[in-house]
Amino acid sequence: METVLTARERGKVAPVRFEHAGLRTTRLGEMVRWYSTVLQADVTFENASIAFLAYDERNHRLVIINRPGTTEPVPGAAGLDHLAFAYAELDELLSTYRRLRGERITPARTTDHGSSISFYYSDPDGNQVELKVDTITDPAEQLAWLQSEVFRANPVGTPVDPDELQRSSSRYLPR
Repeated sequence: METVLTARERGKVAPVRFEHAGLRTTRLGEMVRWYSTVLQADVTFENASIAFLAYDERNHRLVIINRPGTTEPVPGAAGLDHLAFAYAELDELLSTYRRLRGERITPARTTDHGSSISFYYSDPDGNQVELKVDTITDPAEQLAWLQSEVFRANPVGTPVDPDELQRSSSRYLPR
């Protein structure tokens, strides 16, 4: 299969990685607890108006901010649709699903995208958080899938039952 070149490899001055996301909120403590639970992140800094969370080698991947004058989010307004976090294996996604279910955090929807399995959760402000695992791991094959007629006909994917996935997970092994 063909190699997918990055923008930098094609001669563009592009970022080397996505560094972090910042979310504005009126409920700092609740959001910090939710993201710490969902991502198993550590709070690396926190005061009355801002918190930094990390789950990997970086000092933070998520910043949660409560600025003076912040108002409640307006459901359905234009803006960020979701943040996505990837797991290495389906078993990790499924064990996270079970752990969160035990904390009474359940997905709003679960989807088989054809190239990945995704569970979408709503944070306390209603922001969508996608926890996913790739079922196609080769970048060139992923791109081919995204450009296929099958994907074009259904870019959103089909619902999937997490409990059924646990019983038949070998069907979704990465390729």
